[in-house]
Amino acid sequence: MKLSRLTALVAVAALSFSMAACGETKETKPETTGTATEMMEVNFGYIPDLNGTALIAIANDQKLWEKHNLKVNLKTFTNGPLQIQALGTKDLDYGYIGNGAFWLPASGKADMACLIATSQADRLIAQPGIKSIKDLKGKKVGVPEGTSGDTILTLALEKEGMTTADIERVPMDPGTVVSAFSAGQIDAAGLWYPMVDTIKAQVPDLVELAEDKDFEDQMAFPSAIVMRKGLDQENPELAKRVEKVLAEALDFRAENPDKTVELVAALSGQDVEKLKGEAKYIKVLSSKEQLELWENGTIENWLKTMGAFFVKNGKVQESDLLEPNSYFKIDLLKEAAGK
Repeated sequence: MKLSRLTALVAVAALSFSMAACGETKETKPETTGTATEMMEVNFGYIPDLNGTALIAIANDQKLWEKHNLKVNLKTFTNGPLQIQALGTKDLDYGYIGNGAFWLPASGKADMACLIATSQADRLIAQPGIKSIKDLKGKKVGVPEGTSGDTILTLALEKEGMTTADIERVPMDPGTVVSAFSAGQIDAAGLWYPMVDTIKAQVPDLVELAEDKDFEDQMAFPSAIVMRKGLDQENPELAKRVEKVLAEALDFRAENPDKTVELVAALSGQDVEKLKGEAKYIKVLSSKEQLELWENGTIENWLKTMGAFFVKNGKVQESDLLEPNSYFKIDLLKEAAGK
């Protein structure tokens, strides 16, 4: 689960910043220093889908914020790049991104606190009658910028020797993709489950032209929690506490998949059965598994492969691409996991 989902419209950005979970709407900044005994505040962004909400929902239910003496201000967003923007302006301290936005931490716009899971939920879908990717030439294709839907579209086009210049690429937020496809206003879309299921209810004969597993020999599709660049240096106590929350939530999710779905449904207002359908395409990564995958070089290879992909597709200059160990804060995760 380009991530791992075009720059959002100003109106969407304004809406995203105004929507705060649990009734929280105020803009607060965390303390820049802290001791182990004082309460600290953290501004945390998320997307109300399974991966985007899981750790938040678990931390709420298991009272992990309180356990680590944190007061969290939660804010919902429609995509990852908006959260990276908010990290840059210090309106957020942490956020969630899919793989389509991994080029942002890879080019120094944020740090990565941990991975969450890998996904095979992404699809390139088309209206009935479109039989192949080559049939998309000149067609309108909706895609959320900087998301995994963006990634699956790009990979699918490349497979057929095509580029986005061969289609009419229409940037739109995920909800708009759903309504536009259902109304027949676009010919195809790069999106993911469970939103594909939502579309199928209106367009049952839609065609799935490509999916993540078509490219699993080339690339993994992880999602991640990101943090404000340099936060661990500016406020190490806050970074340590939040990382402990994340590690414990990761491990709870790995051990309690069904309960996690229920918690996400309750927080996000989504249907449990739809979330169960999404869960089928997700491989959860516990803190222990992430540490093992880092030690054997797997995660570093994932990140380097995605970096090369983003360079090739013009998201980032090769000269701006960082080494994974400079933005993936593995030492924080090791400490939080007790390793």
